[in-house]
Amino acid sequence: MFKKIKLLIVTVSYLKLIQIYFRLYYFLRNRLRKATHFTYKFKKDSVSSTLKFQNSIFLQEAYKNDTFEFLNLSVSFENEIDWNYKKYGKLWTYNLTYFDYLNQKDIALDDGLKLMKNFINNMSSIQDGLEPFPISLRSINWIKFLLRHKIKDKTIDDSLYAQYYMLVDNLEYHLLGNHLLENGFSLLFGACYFDDKFLLQKAEEILFRELNEQILKDGAHFELSPMYHQIMLFRVLDCVNLAQNNSSENTNELLKFLKTKASMMLAWLDNITFTNGNIPLFNDSAINITPDSKLLFDYAEKLNIKFQNIPMKECGYRKFKNELYECIVDVGNIGPDYIPGHAHADTFNFELCIDKQPIVVDTGISTYEANERRTIERSTTSHNTVEINKTSQSEVWGGFRVANRAYATKIQETTHGIKATHNGYEKKYTLLHEREFVFDRNTLEIVDTIKSFKEYMAIARIHFHPDIKEEAIHKLIDLKNLNYKIKNYKFAPKFNTLLDAKVLEIKFTKNLKVTIKI
Repeated sequence: MFKKIKLLIVTVSYLKLIQIYFRLYYFLRNRLRKATHFTYKFKKDSVSSTLKFQNSIFLQEAYKNDTFEFLNLSVSFENEIDWNYKKYGKLWTYNLTYFDYLNQKDIALDDGLKLMKNFINNMSSIQDGLEPFPISLRSINWIKFLLRHKIKDKTIDDSLYAQYYMLVDNLEYHLLGNHLLENGFSLLFGACYFDDKFLLQKAEEILFRELNEQILKDGAHFELSPMYHQIMLFRVLDCVNLAQNNSSENTNELLKFLKTKASMMLAWLDNITFTNGNIPLFNDSAINITPDSKLLFDYAEKLNIKFQNIPMKECGYRKFKNELYECIVDVGNIGPDYIPGHAHADTFNFELCIDKQPIVVDTGISTYEANERRTIERSTTSHNTVEINKTSQSEVWGGFRVANRAYATKIQETTHGIKATHNGYEKKYTLLHEREFVFDRNTLEIVDTIKSFKEYMAIARIHFHPDIKEEAIHKLIDLKNLNYKIKNYKFAPKFNTLLDAKVLEIKFTKNLKVTIKI
């Protein structure tokens, strides 16, 4: 208990004052409202506008014949949809109420309307689905569906309008980051759909401020998850689509701003995406959650958004590429100090593709539940870096929290290499970890140095793609004179998916040099 309290105190110390204020405000307000039996109105009289919206990206199939599949887990509701379904965890329930499936290519109009009205009829009993985050995503999906089918339905519109005012009353200033940004994207859709100046003011207030902060100078989304970058870019492109096709004096400045941010984000996505189309699974990233890079580039082209290369810098990632291999390394910090919920203890992690085939991989994520598996997947043990004394570089805990964290320093770059130091173990063990990547045409050399007056047990790990067997590892790396073991680990490319694969563990004390032959 004492250890947990200590972790909590350190974690809270990194929060912004606005986060602490709104956490307290919402906590006290909710207590008061519960005592006074406050309830929201689920219907608000509305008049919706006739808007134009180009076809966006169709999402993968998640609904068919009353069966829903999210996160590789499916449920069939025979009689009545349980919008509070709990068996598979909160993220699955969230996905059920996001209504992304309204934008899968083959969903029937009648099915979409039936699902929306079923949700409306059950709103008084819905729990997680009425939180601000699912309201934000659901509202965008409803509006896109209604516009695509040119539907005007007063029952749906009045419910949607009421949900927007629930959202305004619960904006996620206690979290910030991608959550507040999603609130802003959604408010823009609501403002245009209902021609509501108040919603537009709120949307612009959030979008101008948060996109300026959250999109770094090199175009990366500041939470440093390639998957969340794709999600945020998708939202920006949809907002450009909306503003571009319904331009007015009220939105011209915003449109220009959104296109600039979209261009920067496309440049970063181009840098971080491997030639085979995959993204590295750094931090909280998984496949089949968001439109892939190719779909996003194609969508941007339809919207006539151009981009120019911006070298990766502020994000802390670097990419080396030649005709034989591509390597992406992480020599940066774990993300913004006040919202590291999607960060892992993975400083100096890397991924490697040879001849477009994944060889060295990040282990990925399989769950957002606050359980042992989540802790393992966020820990240093699960990444291609060095662990000291079985301790993670950054104190990841509680599913989405980080206490003390590693900071990268002394970054030195050349044409064929990069060297950096991090201080994640300095407080606990008074040591620094330095790692150097040397990129030659036919080799990748990794040099680790533990800077300390004492000797500590250090383990460098390299996780291989499931297609890479033990025999291939011996061909890739000369393991003579190294204290090594090749073990099994679970590769998690998707939620709720664990695949058997091999990990190389090398024990050392002060110095280690590993050469991967291409």
